Amino acid sequence: MTDFITGPLPLWAEVLTAVLAVVGAAFAAIGSFGLVRLPTFFRRIHAPTLGATLGVWCVTGATIVYFSVQGFSLFLHAVLITLFVALTAPVTTIFLMRAALFRERQKGGDVPPPT
Repeated sequence: MTDFITGPLPLWAEVLTAVLAVVGAAFAAIGSFGLVRLPTFFRRIHAPTLGATLGVWCVTGATIVYFSVQGFSLFLHAVLITLFVALTAPVTTIFLMRAALFRERQKGGDVPPPT
């Protein structure tokens, strides 16, 4: 097995990696708090999707910076994970919203009319 870690990171890479990781964690936490704190399903559904998508992009940026600097080559494997999350999270949210709107309309709830 090869030794992938070659030594300490330059200061700029440490700072950039730390900032991106903390910002990504903050977005994920804000999305989680929004899921718990917002009053209705239709308001709650947006917070985790935005938090997950933005959080994953920031953490992926931190991963790319860290492993690219450590390995002296561009590390893009994590982008595949990010693209998967960025494509599936909003689509899943749309399907959940449409199902919730359908059920609410069936019950005669006060929701926007279909377009």
